[in-house]
Amino acid sequence: MITTDHVPGTPGWIDLGSPDVTASAAFYGSLFGWSLQPAGPEAGDYGFLQLDGRTVAAVGPLDAGAVPAWTVYFGTDDVEATTKAVEQAGGTVRFGPCDVFGEGRMAGFTDPGGAEFAVWQPIATTGFDLAAVPGSLSWTELYVPSPDAARSFYRTVFGWRDQEVPFGDVTFIVVSPAEGENAELGGIMPLQEGDRPHWLPYFEVPSCATTAALAEQLGAGVLVPATEAPGAGCYAVLTDPHGARFAIITSATA
Repeated sequence: MITTDHVPGTPGWIDLGSPDVTASAAFYGSLFGWSLQPAGPEAGDYGFLQLDGRTVAAVGPLDAGAVPAWTVYFGTDDVEATTKAVEQAGGTVRFGPCDVFGEGRMAGFTDPGGAEFAVWQPIATTGFDLAAVPGSLSWTELYVPSPDAARSFYRTVFGWRDQEVPFGDVTFIVVSPAEGENAELGGIMPLQEGDRPHWLPYFEVPSCATTAALAEQLGAGVLVPATEAPGAGCYAVLTDPHGARFAIITSATA
């Protein structure tokens, strides 16, 4: 599972691009108990989403031409070196390395399969404060046309280890950081026909079925209803009222 150790190559930050920051904060606040803490006047409408005063995610206005979506940031010790690695491995730089008010440095990319992600080099802000507990990020999954090509790309960029695990009628590729044991951070899955490549964040919840029902009442769309996955727990895939995709999970080991 994801942790707050913030080992390089693991998810360390996540934020939502929304056409209505206030409305999005209200939706996720009602769903997960989050509160919005503005990042300050210099940050525009960007703000931190907190649970009991601890940051679990962030939300900000959409960039021009972007669609509402969650972005997963993976930690790095050197954002410039990671940018070069992405380019050499066939990825695209959406925005180059930049400073974030002395809190850290970041850059945004698109992998060769078309999925967007970003990286975070900590300075004052290490990353989110909670992980793998109810109301926080617990797991991530990548959906791309060629999982084998993706595993090679991310292995080159982050040094990830991976292993194949049978999952129904497909093979699920579980990925882990270069260092550490029992630290799986996510999986790579084949993209369904007609879908777009994407990283999907999973947020831990006490009861998947109850939270999925509440999300629907709050205006969410249901892509995958609450489903039991043997050995993993119960999960559901949703879209928020603006169309941003996310998942919830009640982990078997949570």
